Amino acid sequence: MQSTVLSLSPSLSLRKPHTRVYASTSKPNVIVTSSSSSSSSSFPCQPCSLASSCSSPLSFKLAPSHPSHARATSAPESSAGESSGVNTLELGALFGFWFLFNIYFNIYNKQVLKVYHFPLTVSTLQFAAGTLLVAFMWGFNLYKRPKVSGAQLAAILPLALVHTLGNVFTNMSLGKVAVSFTHTIKATEPFFSVLLSAMFLGEMPTAWVVGSLVPIVGGVALASATEASFKWAGFWSAMASNLTNQSRNVLSKKLMVNKEESMDNITLFSIITVMSFLLSAPVTILMEGVKFTPTYLQSAGLNVNEVYIRSLLAALCFHAYQQVSYMILQKVSPVTHSVGNCVKRVVVIVSSVIFFQTPVSPINAFGKIPFFWFRLESIEDQCLKVFFNHIPTISC
Repeated sequence: MQSTVLSLSPSLSLRKPHTRVYASTSKPNVIVTSSSSSSSSSFPCQPCSLASSCSSPLSFKLAPSHPSHARATSAPESSAGESSGVNTLELGALFGFWFLFNIYFNIYNKQVLKVYHFPLTVSTLQFAAGTLLVAFMWGFNLYKRPKVSGAQLAAILPLALVHTLGNVFTNMSLGKVAVSFTHTIKATEPFFSVLLSAMFLGEMPTAWVVGSLVPIVGGVALASATEASFKWAGFWSAMASNLTNQSRNVLSKKLMVNKEESMDNITLFSIITVMSFLLSAPVTILMEGVKFTPTYLQSAGLNVNEVYIRSLLAALCFHAYQQVSYMILQKVSPVTHSVGNCVKRVVVIVSSVIFFQTPVSPINAFGKIPFFWFRLESIEDQCLKVFFNHIPTISC
């Protein structure tokens, strides 16, 4: 008999009480493009993605100064210091929420995908939850409702398509292998960034960037060879996610860089979320059918309430961590955000290994060490010399 007392602890089984299940392990990136007039420039970067993120710098308009308003007092300096302290605390809280939402998204999402093997349905539900949140914000004027032209929608559509594919492939990988392994593979996105930029944009990487990719690829190869949960389906799904996520750079360059209409990051992410739901819903029904009803879940021996609760929490965390990511982007430089994103990925891997008690051999752990070290070492050079001047996108 199914228990009626529900716990929100991530460790609770999603199966009915008489069945024992062990769960294995488990941004965004969404792309943010920024176009501007010919008098301004976009400075993006894409060094580390799920999850690294970049955006165009904030533009500031200076107010005219008047001699009569000049004051030589210490009060403004004191006020500026207090404001700086508040901003630092706010930024620290945002980074904390970013990490926390990402950790819980991967935990809940992995638990669902471990017992419910329909990644398209799970992805569509996550886009649906995001669409409802966007509609709520726009409907109650919590965020300004954008006025989007047909030309802008046509330009955003390819970005929404690859964004949808990237999230579907990520969920496919999480359903097959451990969270730590999926994120280890996904953190090789700079390799695809360099490759696609060279092939389609003619941007040749520096010798330092190429050299930094060698230990990254070698470390991932070593980690893959010694991964206890290794499955080819999970490996190739994560690689496909890397390819689709980084192809957004090329699409952004080709489709958005010449547009004069500008759009802030959160608005663009919101539109992409809605379009991703509209794109994925019919495909999901066609390929997987409607298999999220209580009747089907009960017939599969699953705890209906727990599957619903965890699916909802995963969807909310999925949308929340990407929104927070863009809020951080408005306050820090792309390089700072990329470093934070690399740290976030390490935190997600470590927390998932601890939570799911994933077996990790010394050789497997050693394979990840050069990977993250060289990721952090190459971020600034990669941002400034490969992506900064040419690709106005972000992925998180």
